[in-house]
Amino acid sequence: MAMVRELPVYDRPRERLIRFGADSLSNAELLALFIRNGSKQKSALDLASEVLNIYRDGGLSAMRNITVNELTAVKGIGNAKAAEIVAAVELGKRLAKQDAQNRIIVSSPEDAAAYAMPRLRFEQKENFALILLNVKNHILAMPVISVGSLTASIVHPREVFKTAVQYSAAAIILVHNHPSGDPSPSREDISITERLVKCSKLMDIPVLDHIIIGDDRFVSLKERGMMS
Repeated sequence: MAMVRELPVYDRPRERLIRFGADSLSNAELLALFIRNGSKQKSALDLASEVLNIYRDGGLSAMRNITVNELTAVKGIGNAKAAEIVAAVELGKRLAKQDAQNRIIVSSPEDAAAYAMPRLRFEQKENFALILLNVKNHILAMPVISVGSLTASIVHPREVFKTAVQYSAAAIILVHNHPSGDPSPSREDISITERLVKCSKLMDIPVLDHIIIGDDRFVSLKERGMMS
């Protein structure tokens, strides 16, 4: 990977953040802004990618408990850089706790669809996400766990329930989009739903619904009686 200083000015993470906002940057680019300087052999982006790779199995949420020792195990990251990253993560955790008081409550398929629609409606590929709920049906998060064709080999129960456990979710709602705009469930949709419902009984984390997002419309498999 090229050093950040070798990139055209308009392509550098800091300049892109200023021009287009933080949402325009990847996770690695955001982390690279905290790392700032790489080593002789690796750019800040290289180091950021190495850090993220440590948590690839658990996803970004696994970084909530990141430690200075874990970060300094990456060659090129010293105590100062590690402390800044840990401080940023801790600040994010505190902001999340404050936001918890205003979390959205899901009491119907319409609530779940309204939450997911803005994020998934215009995606050009199928994004399979989880709406994670606490015991009071407040939304904890909606992580995307798979991008691409919706098949049993890509949406694996292991990743679904591993994510649910990481967030200490009491229940989950499956949600994905159909880029065609037609939310009618396919055979694959029904098959993976049945598979995940069966697994949910073993994990004791109920799957409450599967919402399919189309172009300003949605389908609830629960409402259609397809959750058995």
